[in-house]
Amino acid sequence: MTRISPRYLLQFDEPAGYLDFARFGPPSHAVLDTTAALLHRATTAGPSTVDELMRQEVRAKAAAARLSGSDTDHTVLLPHTSLGLFQAAFHSTGEVLVSAAEFPANTYPWARAEQAGRLRVRRLTSGYVTPERVAEALTPEITTVSVSAVDFRTGYRADLAALREVVGDRLLVVDGIQGFGVVDEPWEVADVLVAGGQKWLRAGWGTGFAVLSDRALDRMDPVLSGWTGARDPGLFDDEIHPPDATAQSWSLSNLSPITSGAFAEALELVEEAGVGAIAARIAERLGAFEEVLAACGAEVVSAVDRRAGILAFTLPGHPAEQVGAALTNAGIAATVRPEHVRLSPHASTAETTCAELLREALETLTAPREPLVVPAAGATTHEVLTALVPAIPGLAAMLGPGNEVLLHDLSRLPDSIVAIAGDLTGRSVGGPMTDLLLGLVRRGTTQDLTNYRTHGPDGRPIRSSTLFLRDADGVAVGCLCVNSVDAAAPAGGNGEPETFPPDVDSLQRFLVDRAVAKAGIPVDLMKKRHKAAVVRELDEAGYFLIKDAVDHLAGRLDVTRYTIYNYLNEIRA
Repeated sequence: MTRISPRYLLQFDEPAGYLDFARFGPPSHAVLDTTAALLHRATTAGPSTVDELMRQEVRAKAAAARLSGSDTDHTVLLPHTSLGLFQAAFHSTGEVLVSAAEFPANTYPWARAEQAGRLRVRRLTSGYVTPERVAEALTPEITTVSVSAVDFRTGYRADLAALREVVGDRLLVVDGIQGFGVVDEPWEVADVLVAGGQKWLRAGWGTGFAVLSDRALDRMDPVLSGWTGARDPGLFDDEIHPPDATAQSWSLSNLSPITSGAFAEALELVEEAGVGAIAARIAERLGAFEEVLAACGAEVVSAVDRRAGILAFTLPGHPAEQVGAALTNAGIAATVRPEHVRLSPHASTAETTCAELLREALETLTAPREPLVVPAAGATTHEVLTALVPAIPGLAAMLGPGNEVLLHDLSRLPDSIVAIAGDLTGRSVGGPMTDLLLGLVRRGTTQDLTNYRTHGPDGRPIRSSTLFLRDADGVAVGCLCVNSVDAAAPAGGNGEPETFPPDVDSLQRFLVDRAVAKAGIPVDLMKKRHKAAVVRELDEAGYFLIKDAVDHLAGRLDVTRYTIYNYLNEIRA
């Protein structure tokens, strides 16, 4: 195990299962104490308080400069990464090469600068930003290349030194937020290095910096420069002063000296521990997690050879949301995306404890279930459903032709049919329940329904009964359904509306079509209230019990899956 400063480790006490540092890094006790002390000093302000507090900015700039291999004349503090990237974009001219797969903070600035007529954007197609791919994409018109030091999806660590060689005399802009302070990189090769402090640096929100090379200072036009970025900022002579000749030219206004002090404390902690030691500890954590994932049948889908602190994986047969829910139940914080789950530990992550938490969480999904002891007579459990499966053909044979008997297991929703005999509705094992039954289950209305009339897929009148089977606590775990041709009923007569879809996809399409029809307006003309009404209708119908239902609906309504979740949160609140 890599040795690291005990004082550094004592600064942190995040929960053992916190594995989301690529999203946010809980600050240290030192950051918290510094923030409190500076805030207290501000509350008891005196003649020299402001000047004393403002010295925290110099302290933070000096620490950032040391860690990046630069000096304070080439360093400026910023409140976040996005501002630095916007300034880099609006200060540039010519043509910029940027990967289409970058985190949006590194694509929107260039797009907006192009929209404003400042430059032109050439997009590199999806995939790792390698020196070879960049070399192939370079043209004489390209003046700037922008890249993330670490890819937010895959953890791939860009080869900055090789990129510098390929880029040549062009400007190289590097978004360092996913790697600065936790991976050893030649940061000095960047012409513009921008990093925020709220993730791996563990300084909290509102902290960040940019480091500019002489080439960047010479070629970039700092149009996004405020009064604190001008020469002689303290000279109030009613004139507009030219930008400062140093990196200070990127300053818009004074930052909070309290957050500057917190940032300085966080950077100094990294210096004390050593970036190499931090990187080695994180690599050890990722190695331990890989062993657990392999044992549980998971597949690592992130970078392996050149990776930083990010590990993304999938679990075959289980959607990412299901895996994320299992991790949450085990006390593990991770980032769950539609395509995978992302883990990102830090040097302070307890290796053994967290690996065991990860193993236990995944085994709840992958380990074979132990057969349970059949309880005393009279108790209805999931095992009773298993015992009933062989009886279904016999029941159907006893009832005779024109009848159908089937058994639903509610733990398998929505494709819940575990046994069926008879072909009255054209369904088979693994098929879904009807829309009527799905809505009853969603609303918790699991009272038995006997002898009600409906219609089969071919329009024939059917008389149906549904009996819910319950466990010892009275919770419905399955249902036994009997459908019979109703010879006495007139064709097309009244009956309970019910659909018998042959598969889950058909059920999904039917429910959405019905909800859209009820809204009474085409999707392309729908406003937010109409789409929310569709989501409400589908929620009541049990639609969201179907796997991947959110993604399907998002496509139908032409919104993002996160919009669907927002509608659901509002509705269920």
